Amino acid sequence: MRESLFGSLESSGALVGARVLDLYAGSGALGLEALSRGASSADLVEQGRAAAAVVRRNAAVIAKAGRPSAARVHESTVRSFLQRASGPYDLVFSDPPYDLADDAMTADLVGLARLLSPGALVIVERARRSTPPDLRAAGLEPVREKTYGDTTLWWAEPAPPAP
Repeated sequence: MRESLFGSLESSGALVGARVLDLYAGSGALGLEALSRGASSADLVEQGRAAAAVVRRNAAVIAKAGRPSAARVHESTVRSFLQRASGPYDLVFSDPPYDLADDAMTADLVGLARLLSPGALVIVERARRSTPPDLRAAGLEPVREKTYGDTTLWWAEPAPPAP
């Protein structure tokens, strides 16, 4: 799934110079992969102390491999980070835990909307059986939906302003 995702992002030109936000970062794999493929910076948000430590270690490995680290790890809840962040972000990965309530996920997407650049791309990852994210409530336009085994990715971009 990740290889297909990044192949699509590269072919669309979405990675080079992008300011990336990785919400619910886990190990940081998505945000750090974006950096390794040409993104200019990545903010990785992870609430869990142990997981945030893993992200920091992974970012340090990338920095030692010759890529100056443009990764910033934020040990924080997504909601708290979104309230204080300034953006703008060009590419956002959101991989919330499976047990996150739908209304909490929608609230996070609403909080994210003000941080997006006009041509931003938001990719939400959820279990195939999960409720689809309410992208329109957050002012996002669905662009694509793709299922890989038990995982579905929803791609969205900021909705055009109302006339």
